[in-house]
Order: sequence, then C-alpha cells, then structure tokens
Amino acid sequence: MKIGIVQLKPLKGDIEGNLNKHLKLIGAALEKQPDLLMFPELSLTGYEPELAKELATNSDDSRLTPLQEVSDKYHIILCVGIPTKKDNELFISMIIFRPNKERVAYSKQYLYPTEKGIFTAGHTPYIISYDEANRIAPAICYELSNNEHIDYARKMNATVYMASVLNSVNGVDGDIEKLSKIASTNQMTTFMSNYIGESGGYECAGKSSIWNSKGELLAQLDDKTEGILIYDTQTEAIDSITKLPV
Repeated sequence: MKIGIVQLKPLKGDIEGNLNKHLKLIGAALEKQPDLLMFPELSLTGYEPELAKELATNSDDSRLTPLQEVSDKYHIILCVGIPTKKDNELFISMIIFRPNKERVAYSKQYLYPTEKGIFTAGHTPYIISYDEANRIAPAICYELSNNEHIDYARKMNATVYMASVLNSVNGVDGDIEKLSKIASTNQMTTFMSNYIGESGGYECAGKSSIWNSKGELLAQLDDKTEGILIYDTQTEAIDSITKLPV
C-alpha cells in the first residue's frame, strides 16, 4: 500500500480556495499512484475555531463532490479536514472519501482544552481497513497525546497510525517525540501531516514526517515548503514531491 501525507499552507476560512488547492496537490501525487492521502487538521478551512460555526457543514456537502470523483476515478482514499455540525453541536472532523463508497465523517474524540468551549467531542472511533496487512488508525492532532486513543488503535490491530495536525513551532518537537514513541511502542508505521504558514493565530511548523515501526524517522519535509511524502508499506520506498503546480 502506498500511503501519502500532504503539507500545505491553508487559506483562512476559504473552503473553495482550499478545495482547489487540495485538488492540485492530489493531482501532483497521482503520478506516484498513492492508495491513500491525508491532509492536516481542518485542512479545508484552516484551523480557525472562531470561524467554525459559520463554516461548518456535513460530509454530504455537494462542494466536496470533486474529491469523491477523484477517489472513485483513481481508487484512492482521501482524508481531509473540515468542521461539521449536527443540531447545535460543532465537531472537528475528518471526511474520509473511499472509492465508490459512502463518505465517512470521523470526529475528533479528544479535544484540546481550548477547543472544549467551541466543539463537541466525537464518540465514534474509526479504523480504515484497506486490506489484511494495512489497517490505518486516523488521529486528529491532540488525540495523539491520549493513551486511550492509541490503545484503541493497538487493540484493533492497526498497522499504521496517521496524525492529521496543526502543530506550531513551539509544539512540534514534542509531538515528533511522541509519534516516534507511538511507532516504536506499538510497532505501527506512523505519519504526521502538518501545516506551514499561519493558521488560527499559530505559526505552523511543517516537518510533516514518516516513522517506521521501530520509531526511526524515514522522511521529513521542511518548515516552509508545501509538499507530499508517499511511503510504500511493501517496498519501504519513499517519494517526496515538492515541485507543485501553482
């Protein structure tokens, strides 16, 4: 299985603009034939909690149809972030597009303290079952710091742990250490997809990374460049794409 992570600079609160950016980045990755691509936390809006109420939508939003069409045409799983709503509750969600299947909305179960006054915690864990050898546990940012989330991934026999994050320059090194430990302790290949630029008042750190199941760093993007890393779980080959369409 070829698994990819995307590092991007978000456009504040601009779903259409970010969607176009997503499609261009996916297009750049397709020549490497990835089976799955994951984007950072709330990638379609940027991490903007104060705008979440007006931006929140649902997984069946027709604006997201181009992502489903790409998933269907190229047989690729796409994991993108957007705030969702149900009744009067807001969620930090990852919409998972699977080829010719219904979209899944996985909502962040473990909220960062500053998020609790705005968002509601999700209550439904999720594993992406690609095949018998590749079971992916998605994590949204602060979840990687929660032992219960990691324990669930292990109990469900996840082989891959994928963290979709906003990580600031002040917090990234700590999370890099945590993710390396998650990989080695649980024998899971581990990924982190992060932003560059600014979002939610944070200076984002980039350094999107891949670790093997021993916790060894295999690849890492820089702190200033949009890009894509793709890892082949069978051959252990890595492709890095940093020359992207404008």
